[in-house]
Amino acid sequence: MPGRASRARELEVADRLHSAAIHLLRRARRTDPLTGVSPAQLSALSVLMSGPKTLGELAAAEQVRPPTMSRLVSAMEQAGVARKVTDRDDARVIRVHATRRGLRALSRGRAMRIEAIAGLLSELDPDDLVTVERAVGTIEKILGQRPARR
Repeated sequence: MPGRASRARELEVADRLHSAAIHLLRRARRTDPLTGVSPAQLSALSVLMSGPKTLGELAAAEQVRPPTMSRLVSAMEQAGVARKVTDRDDARVIRVHATRRGLRALSRGRAMRIEAIAGLLSELDPDDLVTVERAVGTIEKILGQRPARR
């Protein structure tokens, strides 16, 4: 049956893509310590790029329990990369904001990760680079993302 063969192929490709994506990110993240911010803090800062979040929102986005996020945010405050601000309308609500220092660390981390990936891509021949570029475009398409700035 073509349907079963097609599904098996989709699962195989999905498995390979999952593994490759994890390995690629691990390789790119090797430079993260150079930012002076922990990987967990960098991840939380990336969530704050879209604006301040409550501890609960941040915990949900990072898929951790609120007490874990509370400890992480306290460490981020001590490192000067985030700050807690009481909501103007509801004093019970605390919003976490990235500081300029935090945004700079996140930007440095992203730049170093991109450079690490570019170094890997530089080893490809031009045809393979075109293939990877097309694959990235296809992945962006299935995720509903706009292509990155060129």
